[in-house]
Amino acid sequence: MVRIASVASHSALDVFDGAKDEGFYTVALCKKGRERPYIEFKRVVDECIILDDFKEIITDKVQSRLLQQDTLIVPNRSMAVYLGYDAIESMRVKFFGNRMMLRWEERSGDKNYYKILKEAGIKYPKIIKPEEIEDPVIVKLPEARRRVERGFFFASDSEDFKQKLQKLTKDGVIDEESVTKMVIEQFIFGAYFNVNYFYSPIFDRVEIISVDRRIQSDWDSFYRLPAEIQIKLKKYPRLIEVGHEPATIRESLLEKLFDAGYSFVEATKKLEKPGIIGPFTLQLAVTPDLDIVVFDVAPRIGGGTNAYMGIGSQYSKLYFGKPISLGRRIAIEIKEAIIKRELDVIVS
Repeated sequence: MVRIASVASHSALDVFDGAKDEGFYTVALCKKGRERPYIEFKRVVDECIILDDFKEIITDKVQSRLLQQDTLIVPNRSMAVYLGYDAIESMRVKFFGNRMMLRWEERSGDKNYYKILKEAGIKYPKIIKPEEIEDPVIVKLPEARRRVERGFFFASDSEDFKQKLQKLTKDGVIDEESVTKMVIEQFIFGAYFNVNYFYSPIFDRVEIISVDRRIQSDWDSFYRLPAEIQIKLKKYPRLIEVGHEPATIRESLLEKLFDAGYSFVEATKKLEKPGIIGPFTLQLAVTPDLDIVVFDVAPRIGGGTNAYMGIGSQYSKLYFGKPISLGRRIAIEIKEAIIKRELDVIVS
């Protein structure tokens, strides 16, 4: 039977737990020194392949081992970051979903999520040039030392932008390479949510599985301080993602969320055939006028799905009669595809 593997980071525990619930054998691709959770939680991890570096996954030795065991990889953000898109796209091992979609998570280059949102007709923040800044913006760019982390910061106007860019560069948080990948977005005032979707070619539908919100350091503590203290500190919060918390969303907004989900899937079918398969996340703001504005996209399993691991999500119960996690939803899709002899439809 097919084995399910994932890079041991990000949302892997959700993937493994869901796979075990559906009777699959699981394989954790671990980096030495970071393997302990996957060894401790042995009920959901059948096998740990411990590597000196994640990049060893693309070697013939590791790929041959995975191929011989009929292993299917469920990609996550950590895999994209540590291996890179070129490596992932050239691997011989099969992936759940359309691996070519992973590259579309970027904000620049020929393939970026703004193109998908534009094609889908989904509202997203206006992209602004440095000289055009008049109102509050959020500046998105990678950190200098840890490219996987965000060096995001807010600016109220062009002068504030210049000062913060200079200070973050001086402090070594960002560098010249960071600035070349910088995107400046109009700041959207609203309530922020991560909406976790699942497109199923087997069931022929787009599902809303769960909703979560981010917990970020040191932003989570910074915004709790009174404004006068924030100003005196002269400190810029880092917005490093360290966790997620479950959330629900106003029921009358579900209509718009379904519209966005289906439109997103159709757009990906045009831009990167056969389009998105399986999980994807739209990070969005709900404005006071109850409009939705998508400010980030994850064309793979989201980092917040672990919030529902072991308990399942509220929206999934409306499809399956029981609450399931997104990890289990992936396993259900794979099992159904195997039963119907349609596995080729959901892998790449």
